[in-house]
Amino acid sequence: MKRQSLGAIAAAVFLTVPWLTIWLFTTVLPRVAALVGVQYTPPAVLTNLPTLAIVGISGLSVLGAAFLLAWGAETAEKDVPRAFAIAVLAVLAVAPEYAVDALYAWNAGQFAGTPRGIEAGNLAVANMTGANRILIGIGWAGIVLFSVYRSGSTADPAIESRPGFLADTVQLDRDLSLDVVFLLAATMWAFLVPVNGGIDILDMVVLVGLYVAYIAIIIRGDVDPEEEHVGVPQYLQSYPKPKRVATVVSLFAYSGLMIFTAVEPFAHGLEALGTEIGIPSFFMIQWIAPLASESPELIVVAYLVNKARSTAGFNALISSKLNQWTLLIGTLVVVYSLGLGQYGPLMFDQKQAGEIWLTAAQSFFAIALLINFELSVREALALLFLFSSQVLLEFSLIRGYVELPVTDYELLLGFSVVYIVLGVGLFVYRREQFQYLLRRTARTVSDAISSTETRPKSADD
Repeated sequence: MKRQSLGAIAAAVFLTVPWLTIWLFTTVLPRVAALVGVQYTPPAVLTNLPTLAIVGISGLSVLGAAFLLAWGAETAEKDVPRAFAIAVLAVLAVAPEYAVDALYAWNAGQFAGTPRGIEAGNLAVANMTGANRILIGIGWAGIVLFSVYRSGSTADPAIESRPGFLADTVQLDRDLSLDVVFLLAATMWAFLVPVNGGIDILDMVVLVGLYVAYIAIIIRGDVDPEEEHVGVPQYLQSYPKPKRVATVVSLFAYSGLMIFTAVEPFAHGLEALGTEIGIPSFFMIQWIAPLASESPELIVVAYLVNKARSTAGFNALISSKLNQWTLLIGTLVVVYSLGLGQYGPLMFDQKQAGEIWLTAAQSFFAIALLINFELSVREALALLFLFSSQVLLEFSLIRGYVELPVTDYELLLGFSVVYIVLGVGLFVYRREQFQYLLRRTARTVSDAISSTETRPKSADD
């Protein structure tokens, strides 16, 4: 097991080495040389790489880093609550999305009041809403479909086969009640964000406050060392605690660095390739760039599902949605204000207001599907169909392939109404399950607040 595990880790690291080399010689060394006053010219073979090569090399690095990140999170479950380990994984996996959005928000502040600044503010919102909708429309739907597909060759306890048309379901961990309720609270607040035409300090206080409260609760949860792991995590968990903790931190740090540095050129490379074949740049920034920046998360989840850990995979996706729907939105105003040099709300146009309402409406409908702690194949297909049909219709309107008697903004509002109507219907139909969800969450919060017991030390402490 030792040789196989170390070989797997070495293979994952090897995938990151080509990009690490490019990054060191073209980014790090020039900056170090400038600081010490030394002349340095990066090798031409590295600076003149074609776009396709950059996409391939950075994409492989993201793949390798995603595996390292997943192994680190699974190993960490021996020492910290599983929900907290997954929350850390989710933050690191979507860090590139934060970086891309922060760049647009910073430019919006730097060039406030100019056409460039206005466009950057709109791009920050477009990129954020695109990422959030991809996470549900492709991520949540995809994990259900992939989990059920994989259940034919793996004994996944989360999959339940049921009679009926596309009725097989993925059973969710009931401890997710806390995540779902916090996500619902953030979603309801998000409906209010466009009211003032911008993201302001009140949005930051509420949304970031929700995430801080969520972390404060889950970190007080119990460690569950009974989960049996195989492969690399099983081997790493056999280390003594000091060595194990150091290994987990190293895996998190290295994979986070690789993901943070590689995803942006990966996304920009895809944007450039898309523009070359005639896809509008704004459409690329809203959809292709977020899809690229979400790729580490999707790879990690696919890895967990492949190990018959569909529940852990879904936990990771919901945690990612929660931190993007709180931290990502809430911190945009901070970055914008720093770029502006003073406090100011991040403003956006009417279309981006519609994008936020549609994103909140999709989230509301998705939560309504989750309140009975399961997702069926047909429900996943509904999420995928609604998401893809809206994107394809909008793209067709932009390219002039179809003519509809509505504007882009009205199309967004129309889909928002569909999501809300379906969501309200599900909440009414499943009101008893929703009440149970609220009661379970209240108990979790109460236990976290009243808990004063010291956890017993493990045998290897």
